[in-house]
Amino acid sequence: MVQKMLTVFGNRVIGVAFDFFSYTGRLTLLFGQTIWCILSTPLNMYRFLSQARRVGPGSFLISSLVAFFIGMIIALQMAYMMVRLSAEIYIPNVIAVSLMREMGPVLTALIVAGRVGAGITAEIGAMIVTEQVDALRAFAVDPVRYLVVPRFLALALMLPILTLFAVLVGICGGFLICAFKLSINPHTYWSMVFDSLALKDIITGLLKPFFFGMIIAIVGCFEGLNVRGGADGVGQATTLSVVRSFIFIIMFDCVFTFIFYFLFNA
Repeated sequence: MVQKMLTVFGNRVIGVAFDFFSYTGRLTLLFGQTIWCILSTPLNMYRFLSQARRVGPGSFLISSLVAFFIGMIIALQMAYMMVRLSAEIYIPNVIAVSLMREMGPVLTALIVAGRVGAGITAEIGAMIVTEQVDALRAFAVDPVRYLVVPRFLALALMLPILTLFAVLVGICGGFLICAFKLSINPHTYWSMVFDSLALKDIITGLLKPFFFGMIIAIVGCFEGLNVRGGADGVGQATTLSVVRSFIFIIMFDCVFTFIFYFLFNA
């Protein structure tokens, strides 16, 4: 009985691993096609700016609001322990570094994946269901060049900018707690924030969302282009797009953290 259960479990693990690598391979092929289209043809600026406005200004309010409260939460949680150690003066350093290196890029990417990534999948999926993509192919228009490239570039370029604003707003949220709850001098707070942020922290915080934007765009477009089954298929693809984007963002964040740690601390 135990042997049979182990066999079934092993087969399922192998099946999941095979599906994962197969899916990753298909994403890589779409990524390669997108890069080739970017390098081989001129960019349609109108479509790019339209998507950039959707990613940047369209997501600014919600990402900034979340970052503001995250900054306050970090300050309050750190105060819980730091006050006991009489080390509350170091809370601004923790807020700045944690938001710049980790919390800002990841949270902003997750918000954009849920808002923009799902929208991309639903939009392209609806075009698949209504045969608009087939019409593009009939007119010799490459769907990757027409649909994927503008969204790919918009997310890759706008997400770092969005993250930078989110980090600044989050630091302002932490400032409110430190200044009015912990009685830290405002000048001291901002001095410690800027002193704690090294160039490597800024590079790390802006490179991560650049790659996260690529992940969101590729996953969202791939799921949209592979919609099957009408309106129900669009809904399922949208859900898969968000879930898989979240998984890849967290996974690659772990990989990037390892790389940057050994790169900057060697």
